Amino acid sequence: MACCESNLDEVDFSSVPLVALNFNTRHKLSLYLNPDPVVAAGWILLAEEMEFSYLEIKNLENARNPTLSVLEEWERKCSQESGGQPSVGRLLELLKKIERHDILTDLFPLIESDCKKYLKKWSGLQSPVQDNTVGSSGGQVPESFDAFICYCSKDIEFVQEMICRLEQTEHRLKLCVFDRDVLPGTCLWTITSELIEKRCRKMVVIISDDYLDSSECDFQTKFALSLGPGARERRLIPVKYKPMKRPFPTILRFITVCDYTNPHIQGWFWDRLARALLK
Repeated sequence: MACCESNLDEVDFSSVPLVALNFNTRHKLSLYLNPDPVVAAGWILLAEEMEFSYLEIKNLENARNPTLSVLEEWERKCSQESGGQPSVGRLLELLKKIERHDILTDLFPLIESDCKKYLKKWSGLQSPVQDNTVGSSGGQVPESFDAFICYCSKDIEFVQEMICRLEQTEHRLKLCVFDRDVLPGTCLWTITSELIEKRCRKMVVIISDDYLDSSECDFQTKFALSLGPGARERRLIPVKYKPMKRPFPTILRFITVCDYTNPHIQGWFWDRLARALLK
């Protein structure tokens, strides 16, 4: 642990929100904590240290991946109770408290890498001011949108179809598509947060296996959910457009999904999605 503890001084983990940890890191953390705690503390003891109640823990036992669910619920609870996010530093403290030094040693490089990427993206040291197409400078009223589209680059073809179906038809919706509408050189995380929170009424999340590997999609989804109670119902509309081999993200499990893979509803899929965005 001496080596690990010396590395902790290089990044102020207490200032990095838990959202910085991407899906891959969380999944590997679950491989350590999900197994029955025969010789080492597991996710249940971690949840107790996070001040989950007995009933909350019993309900989480039914989750497909309890560790992932605990982290997501911890983020949600902190957002609702204090308006903030739990930090990576606090997670490391709790892992140390339950004596999971093996996790701190084995996963520290991944955790540190995630945090450094997060801090670099948020630094905004080289981000020029945008013009009034999407930026908010010069005293001009910033452009607003009906929906922010959360997607990974491999799903761009479906996003292009969405543009054709929702913008270039009688629906006349105004979508915010990052690769099209955000100018190069802007601070990725700053402008994304502003668009989701202040300038887009809704957010469409394109769910796929590739989405699960995207740190940008992970941040965007969790940021939208962290904006306050009721954000799930008011803001997010998950869209599943092709079959998935991996489990549907648990963080979205309580939100009604627009399922393009269901052949019985494809005929009215786009009209239904348009009505949801205009609601």
